Amino acid sequence: MHLVVFSTKPYDREFFTRANNNPAVTPTPHTITFHSFPLTQSTASLAHEADAVCAFVNDALPGSVLRALRGLPQEVRAILLRCAGYNNVDLATAKNLSLSVANVPAYSPEAVAEFAVALVQTLNRKTHRAYNRVREGNFELSGLMGQTLYGKTVGVVGTGRIGLAFARVMARGFGCKVVATDPFPAEERLKEAVGPDGGNYVELDELLRVSDVVSLHCPLTDDTKHIINGETLAKLKKGAVLVNTSRGGLVNTQSVIAALKSKHLGGLALDVYEGEGELFYQDHSAEIIQDDDLMRLMTFPNVLVSGHQGFFTEEALTEIAECTLRNFDELLNDKPCKNALVRQGQLARRDSLPVRI
Repeated sequence: MHLVVFSTKPYDREFFTRANNNPAVTPTPHTITFHSFPLTQSTASLAHEADAVCAFVNDALPGSVLRALRGLPQEVRAILLRCAGYNNVDLATAKNLSLSVANVPAYSPEAVAEFAVALVQTLNRKTHRAYNRVREGNFELSGLMGQTLYGKTVGVVGTGRIGLAFARVMARGFGCKVVATDPFPAEERLKEAVGPDGGNYVELDELLRVSDVVSLHCPLTDDTKHIINGETLAKLKKGAVLVNTSRGGLVNTQSVIAALKSKHLGGLALDVYEGEGELFYQDHSAEIIQDDDLMRLMTFPNVLVSGHQGFFTEEALTEIAECTLRNFDELLNDKPCKNALVRQGQLARRDSLPVRI
């Protein structure tokens, strides 16, 4: 079978080629074509000989792109997402076009959780600023004071696999008190992660009121878009730190800029950004970036921005490639596929269940 993979980097090619040549994953290697550019309505024609296409987190797949894929002489039969989120795909149109869709719901959740912890500590202890100072021969400590995390309250918004992994590190590793919010509470899983005397579920308003650190680990849906906005930031404990390693659209950028300017928000760490689609995963160092909100954010000394790299570990990339190829085999050979979002013109049952990331 033939798979066309869009928005690829050298590391994507390396890990997909490795998985494709692993008999334990793919008994018979597939034909894989890699493109560095995204899947769009104009590039969809390059999948004219493909059985399936593979897209990444910032590839937008509205109905027009899906119809272009189904209108090819050899119709594409499946869309494989090498990411957990699927808010970028028009699933209703996929269903109507009988396009199968599958994602990679879990790939080394500890990778993203550990990166969120790294952002918390970097922002708190200002190690990024200390590093630059020392390289210039400046060993002054003024301006580098942080806080001891032990005993602080950490709020976890979303307790899927990544949220629970983050809660586990903060509770068992740093001795923090954990509070969590989720529309589908998992009391036993939370207790298992943080210990019997650890976390408990509260409403979002209460979480914001009591937390010294708030970390977002929920999917982007109609209900969670801009869950961090002017109104919710006003309820945040003054001086609290906000971390987002999930989806950029969870945070209203202009609202956090206002909260930073007023000094109500104590610090902000973003590995994702609501306008990242045209910027992230590319080198723009020789260009004038036109996104004024992002440029304003990066002028604050208490703001960290990284380029959506929380997932970027060898273990995660291995699992992403292997799971994507397993989905490919299962969808195209009519085998059961637990990661299917749309299958043979039907929304998979799990699409109506709570999304865990």
